[in-house]
Amino acid sequence: MNSDRNLFLTLVCVLLGFGVLMVHSASVTSRPTEFEQIYLSRHAIHLIVGVIAASLCSLLPSRFWQESAPWLFAGTVVLLIAVLIPGIGTRVNDSQRWIRLGPFQMQPSELAKITLPLLLGAMLVKRQENLRRWFAGTIPFVLPIAIVLPLVLKEPDLGTAAFLAVSSGLLLFLGGWPIRNFALGLFPAAAVAMTLKPYQWKRITDFAAAWSDVDQASYQVKQSLLSFGSGGLMGVGIGKGWQKLSYLPEANTDFVFAVVGEELGLVGSLGLVLLWAGFFVTGLSLFRHHDRRGFESLVGVTLLSQMVLQAVMNVAVVTSMMPTKGISHPLLSYGGSNLVISLVSIGIVVSLSKDAVGQVFNLPVRDGQVENLPHVRHPDSVSAARI
Repeated sequence: MNSDRNLFLTLVCVLLGFGVLMVHSASVTSRPTEFEQIYLSRHAIHLIVGVIAASLCSLLPSRFWQESAPWLFAGTVVLLIAVLIPGIGTRVNDSQRWIRLGPFQMQPSELAKITLPLLLGAMLVKRQENLRRWFAGTIPFVLPIAIVLPLVLKEPDLGTAAFLAVSSGLLLFLGGWPIRNFALGLFPAAAVAMTLKPYQWKRITDFAAAWSDVDQASYQVKQSLLSFGSGGLMGVGIGKGWQKLSYLPEANTDFVFAVVGEELGLVGSLGLVLLWAGFFVTGLSLFRHHDRRGFESLVGVTLLSQMVLQAVMNVAVVTSMMPTKGISHPLLSYGGSNLVISLVSIGIVVSLSKDAVGQVFNLPVRDGQVENLPHVRHPDSVSAARI
């Protein structure tokens, strides 16, 4: 278990180091200014804050997360309401998603990526016997989602709302929620689709048209694909990319993967994909001894899946496999709320993975190891089930 955790944390450090390198490279502009160093220094500050927060979270027991889940969720809802109040929330490009605290700013919707799974996981464990009931097994689980998603859509942030819906659905599926409830969820999803704004529909229609005529693709996608095309197999070299020089929009945030493709080529891009695959596989291995329907496994696997899913969605947008949507690449994009929340998620995953290697057999566990059992040679031993 400790070796798995060490490998997992090593991969996290590699991704973070790679992210610092790419943020520095992607922040270069055609006219060098002090802002290039400002981006790097701000990213470093958020990285330090995130690492400290993740370290503190990793030291807390899983019971803390389970018991405090309702309070953490309630705090997130308060912040989601506050960000919509003029004078409290900050409006940027017709979106009111940020709360500024001096030099720092935060997105409450990013907090929901942690607190919503924590609450749903705690509810699933507590209400397992009611899952098959129509009312008691449906309404209590739909209510938290129905509170958060409209608030996020109001900002407006359709991408994050859809992301929260998918991750919540994943956790409920892993927890044994009946399939019929997912089928019923198609109706509110269709209702939301009918209320999309014209610019949101245009993103979808432009995406569909681009597959038959690349000239109809959005400007961001065109520049992104040009970046990948110019990178070739091995890339042009770190710091030597041209598209980021005022051609590729949001080069150090939403489209940082395009910079990877240009400067490191296909080899570097596939290497990054392999890093994420290793991150996911080693992360899942941390919970292989846990009860699959237990709080630790449900929330831990969901938080891991969220980060990987966000990386996949970012790659899909950058390579024109999904409609254009502002979604950053976790651990790689220029950091703010997303970087800190991603690191906190990792800290919680480590915290949850420390408890109960022998939990399936209700054995006493300390720091991931079965203790005071002289007849048990190894936690994987079949003889453990006979004690």
